[in-house]
Amino acid sequence: MTIRLANLNAYKLKPVIRGTSSWNARVTAIGEIAPDILALQEVVVDERTTVRGAWEDEAAALIQDLAEQCGLTAVVGVSDGHPHGTAMAANWHRPWWTALMWNPDTVQLVQDSYRPFGAPDYWHGCTTARFDVGAREPILVMSYHGDPFRPDFRYNEALRLKGSIRTTGGVQPAFCVGDFNSISAAEVDDGQGGRRYYDAEPYTDMRHDDLEFQVQAGTIGTTQLADRRQTELLLRRGYMVDAAAHLGAPWDPTVGHWEDGRGDPDPWGARRIDLVLASRPVAPALTAYRAHRSAAAEEASDHLPVYVDFDPSRISEER
Repeated sequence: MTIRLANLNAYKLKPVIRGTSSWNARVTAIGEIAPDILALQEVVVDERTTVRGAWEDEAAALIQDLAEQCGLTAVVGVSDGHPHGTAMAANWHRPWWTALMWNPDTVQLVQDSYRPFGAPDYWHGCTTARFDVGAREPILVMSYHGDPFRPDFRYNEALRLKGSIRTTGGVQPAFCVGDFNSISAAEVDDGQGGRRYYDAEPYTDMRHDDLEFQVQAGTIGTTQLADRRQTELLLRRGYMVDAAAHLGAPWDPTVGHWEDGRGDPDPWGARRIDLVLASRPVAPALTAYRAHRSAAAEEASDHLPVYVDFDPSRISEER
């Protein structure tokens, strides 16, 4: 039996879009994938029209409505610390949430394992929880949304992610999935006895004013190399693997399919910034990776959903 883990940056999923064609496209795309666990980013509440005290209630209701329509759940139970009872996280002063949803018929949330993280660890919230997937032990899943503007912050967020899954000198069974807002440092065989990046350099010919957000300092106007420190840290010595590169999947972008004028203008073109990273023990269990492309997925968001299948019986005891 395999388990399917998916990720979707849902592009400013707001309460006002319930029932619209945009909402229905998200529901359809998620249904097409049929995930056992779904990581979600960009659940947004309008801070101009919603009082601060109602942000969490609005976000929780929206996440639970979407989960219900997709045959999933995001319920973690109400407590004093988490009165909304929903697997979600945000930076306190910004009404943007990440979330986790799951199919309770195929996986089980480990009781009291849900942890939300915000500032100062993450510019966007990072939602974490453990799931019983039928393996020797539960796996940790992190729904992450990288800082869009600051490479140094993304690097420090990666340190925090790495710390969340560490054991003494090793790593727990875990997935970190999300919109990383940067290019992966994963490498593959170049066919000539050497190594090359799985994601080719995308910025070399660009001349717009947003390059500081993505390009290594000191290379703008010359080589314009992507800043890959965030994933370089997580992938070092096989601590984690980038599922697409690890499985040798054909390269497929996750953004760039929305033209300028639809949603936010995109000066970047086709890139792969939505990633599924699996820790060392989980890497041998990966069986499939795909960026899901359909009419509904292309309408739903400026980010395509990505997913992996994995076999829990093949999760290693190696740490």
